[in-house]
Amino acid sequence: MTLDDSDLHTPPADEVAAPPLASWPARAGAFAIDVLLGLAVVVTLALVAWTAPLRGWLWWVFTVAAALVVLVMAVNRLVLPAVKGFSLGRALFGIAVVHRSGTRAGVWRLLARDLAHLLDTAALFLGWLWPLWDRRRRTFADLLLRTEVHKSPSEARDVRRLTAGVLIAAALLCVVAVALSVVVVYRQDRAIENARAQITEQGPRIVEQMLTYKKDTLQQDFAHAQSLTTDAYRDQLIAQQQAVQNAGVTSNEYWAVSSAVVPNPPVTPSSASMLLALQGQRGDDPNSLKFITATVRVKFEKSDGQWRVADLTVLKKPLTSPEGQ
Repeated sequence: MTLDDSDLHTPPADEVAAPPLASWPARAGAFAIDVLLGLAVVVTLALVAWTAPLRGWLWWVFTVAAALVVLVMAVNRLVLPAVKGFSLGRALFGIAVVHRSGTRAGVWRLLARDLAHLLDTAALFLGWLWPLWDRRRRTFADLLLRTEVHKSPSEARDVRRLTAGVLIAAALLCVVAVALSVVVVYRQDRAIENARAQITEQGPRIVEQMLTYKKDTLQQDFAHAQSLTTDAYRDQLIAQQQAVQNAGVTSNEYWAVSSAVVPNPPVTPSSASMLLALQGQRGDDPNSLKFITATVRVKFEKSDGQWRVADLTVLKKPLTSPEGQ
């Protein structure tokens, strides 16, 4: 029996069966497609949601969109590899994550592996670079979960068009989200500025009219004052007006000498608060009028295009003094 050269160079059976390992650039490229792309979209949506009014319709749109992107990422990263053997990024670069035995990794193992990647990151990203010198090109997560990343020509199907479509869709989603946020936030800022300007001009006049009444036109003045309040505050004003009548009516006249819109709570297109310093006069006899001073905090709400008093708190009770003192 003789041996030829081919017999002398026949490798061991386990070496022949060993599948080729994926390169580090291929793994990085697949990770960029499967994770970093979606993460960029989620971060963009989260940032624009943060600029939108809390729990407003735009906030909900961006929040739900971000949640859907996370769901799509999970399906692509965990479910498809377990069912079909590939994710979009891994198919594009012709690689697959498998158990060390060579069998397909399941959903839970893939999920645990992705969570274990936190160790790769926590170790100053050393775990992500470990495949560059590890004999089996494994990260810390691969070592813990007994997985490897192999070349898989059968998975290198023609997904270039699909990947390009995903990239374009992700870019468009980010652009639309940012553009919509800019438009809505700009309009919101304009609406707030308009509200601030309106309440700066109208607020003092509304309070003056609500607190001023004449003895001869009492009922008309009270009815007009009630029309300047919200439904929630009107009953409280009516009770105060009744107390005035029961105590004996004396004409009151107020005017605002200074006012300022307060920042807390923040001004919105339909609400604002203001501090007012008031002066006035009380009495019906010109020879015995008394001067009045008071400081109030007033909350305004806008409905049907009109600003109304939603609450009035007296910070400094009215002080009176005889005329000329």
